[in-house]
Amino acid sequence: MRLVIAGGGGFRVPQIIDVLAAARSGTGPYPGLVVDEVRLYDCSRRRLDVIASVIADLDYPGAPRVTSTTDLREAVRGADFVFSAMRVGGAHGRVVDERVALAQGVLGQETVGAGGYAYALRTIPVAMELARAVRDLAPQAWVINFTNPAGIITQAMRTVLGPRVVGICDTPIGLVRRTAAALGLDPRDTASVGEGAAGGADGPLGFDYVGLNHLGWLRSLEVAGRDRLPELLGDDALLDHLEEARTLGADWVRTLGMLPNEYLFYYYLNREAVQRIREEERTRGEFLVLQQGGFYEAAAREPGRAGELWSRVLDEREATYMAETREDSQRAGRREEDLAGGGYQQVALDLMTAVATGAPARMILDVANDDAHGADGGGLLVPQLREDAVVEVPCVVDGEGVHPQRVAPLGGAELGLMATVKGCEELIIDAALHGDASLAWRALASHPLVDSVQVARRILEGYMQEHPQVARILGR
Repeated sequence: MRLVIAGGGGFRVPQIIDVLAAARSGTGPYPGLVVDEVRLYDCSRRRLDVIASVIADLDYPGAPRVTSTTDLREAVRGADFVFSAMRVGGAHGRVVDERVALAQGVLGQETVGAGGYAYALRTIPVAMELARAVRDLAPQAWVINFTNPAGIITQAMRTVLGPRVVGICDTPIGLVRRTAAALGLDPRDTASVGEGAAGGADGPLGFDYVGLNHLGWLRSLEVAGRDRLPELLGDDALLDHLEEARTLGADWVRTLGMLPNEYLFYYYLNREAVQRIREEERTRGEFLVLQQGGFYEAAAREPGRAGELWSRVLDEREATYMAETREDSQRAGRREEDLAGGGYQQVALDLMTAVATGAPARMILDVANDDAHGADGGGLLVPQLREDAVVEVPCVVDGEGVHPQRVAPLGGAELGLMATVKGCEELIIDAALHGDASLAWRALASHPLVDSVQVARRILEGYMQEHPQVARILGR
């Protein structure tokens, strides 16, 4: 079996090789997953060489054969699975996304609002090129997309590949697992499918989650038909185990009556988020430019120490993730329980394993609103959204593919926020596909985190001025 990683010079690639090596040795969480070759594709030969030196230095026993190329068509030909993990414009592009928006007093986070839309405009044309190459050269392949902003990129790629491209994120299922752990349940049981598959003597464990990528809510967690979420919401000691409750405040989480995805911090506390980020010496993008730029330079000079250098930087990166959501006293690092949800590579490999081996698993994925049509005679997953809208919901995955599960009706402020943001996402997709700057302006001006059409215009002009790619894409 052949796996292609688009964005193969990316920093997290060795984590995937580590898990695949364990699987080939019959150990670790995926003993049935046997990948013979991993083909790394990237536009940067230098980054590919550095990551190859990390993998060689760490010397994972039983690792699959790893090859690399800067030729897209050579990369995808004959692939069985493709992981899309591209960062178009690199960390320097992220800095521009952040700073242009912040100069106008608007959040520039890479997946939420203005910063995410600049990222999407740069990325959609490249993602479409990848989708067409897969369609032509590996039509049987599954594409697992964690290129951000994942919901937008997945929806664009589906216009070429249909349901064979699935978007993933580790945040939603991580929230479910950490909630189960806070209640004294086994987090591993959240993936189980079938009667008696979870919860031990208490019976199966179920959950209801709905939203968009980086915008969703966990609304129930059931054991033997009893929802345990109210118990957690009513107990400050239990809520203290969840980073989302600590950053948003236990009172607000109780007021909602559900647990929000961690990225909703940027919506519920937008003013505070922007202020904290503007007060920092560096944005997250600037931190990564220094940290990872330094790593790639050092590893290129000393390939024999590449593994050691990579491991050190990985620890620092994980500890500082979304630091602006935490109070100053908690900035030094994250609790171990906050890191226990896994990562993108775990979700991708869970999905890949279920499809490849046929062993069913339950997870939360980015799929189309109408993907459940015909499964049970029901309609759209979220009836208020378009049929092709990509939403984030629980799914069962097996050898026949991805099967979205029905969710409880969504209403009120949550539905309003979700519908507004999805409408803006669809405008930005159309802007990128059709080269229309007016649609990009509408997308920015309509977003709930941008409070003025004139501010939106200035942000868009800033992106076109600082990003030649965006100007070209929008016909300027």
